[in-house]
Amino acid sequence: MSQRILVVDDEPSIVDAVATALRYEGFEVDEATAGRDALRAVAEREPDLVVLDWMLPDLEGIEVGRRMRERGFKTAILFLTAKDTVENKVEALRAGGDDYVTKPFSLAEIVARVQAILRRTQSDLPGDTLTFADLVLDEQRHEVFRGDARVELTGTEFNLLRYFMLNPRRVLSKHQILQNVWRYDFGGNSNVVETYVSYLRRKLNKHGPPLIRTVRQAGYMLEAGDA
Repeated sequence: MSQRILVVDDEPSIVDAVATALRYEGFEVDEATAGRDALRAVAEREPDLVVLDWMLPDLEGIEVGRRMRERGFKTAILFLTAKDTVENKVEALRAGGDDYVTKPFSLAEIVARVQAILRRTQSDLPGDTLTFADLVLDEQRHEVFRGDARVELTGTEFNLLRYFMLNPRRVLSKHQILQNVWRYDFGGNSNVVETYVSYLRRKLNKHGPPLIRTVRQAGYMLEAGDA
């Protein structure tokens, strides 16, 4: 079954160009030019990924992303933005984004980013259950539990935790994490690893003692006990 992409931008020429490039790669593509239209499209036919412009005429893309996450949609989000400061990029990630592309961009980069996100968020999983301490990660159901509490994770957070759980009690460098979780160098910026480790820690720590330890100048380690 073809994967479905929703392209959202207030400039019809951008929507048309991005949608055409993605259709050429075999994706089914829906289109929207406003934030509320995008939310309706997601609710009607939840796509696998949304290419989402930051600046929209009614709701900013950041707000669209937040509302999607608040409503429980797991759809991956690739933000398009002319804003390129670290603060802007962190805000996009905190709003539920999985990646971002700054304008101007090439269509080849958009396609590559979309394919990379979908590889890491919708890879064929073997259906096994991973366990560590009181953590249980169900690959088939794409669910995580800590004790009796369900931990709601985005696709990228899920894959980051999965990589930690496949390598317990091992120091994992930022480079290793980028290569094995993102499978795309994210512009060479390893700060995204710090950001997502922080998100993951916050969600896990709500339900028990810390499990992810920072190893100074080396990376991170999943281990039971104080982190």
